[in-house]
Amino acid sequence: MSDLHQDASGQVCVLCHVAGHVQGVFFRASTREQAKNLGLTGHARNLPDGRVEVLACGPAEAVDALRAWLSRGPANARVTGVACEPMAYRPLTGFVTG
Repeated sequence: MSDLHQDASGQVCVLCHVAGHVQGVFFRASTREQAKNLGLTGHARNLPDGRVEVLACGPAEAVDALRAWLSRGPANARVTGVACEPMAYRPLTGFVTG
């Protein structure tokens, strides 16, 4: 995606906020599984307002694939919106939920 800021090796980070019925439906765990399968690092955490925040870092193509998945989420989720913004790349270890 043209709005992502790649480092010299083509790595990017994006911070997304996912709205809808996304808490209590294994959204964070499913996001972690998707991210790990795509080779991404970052986090997924519940926000007090009912949204889920997702930070994903890695190859631009993999980040784009996760962004597309976030608009659907796991089977029991009902996503009503995904807002993402590019972030400066930073090397992270693993993908955690919190």
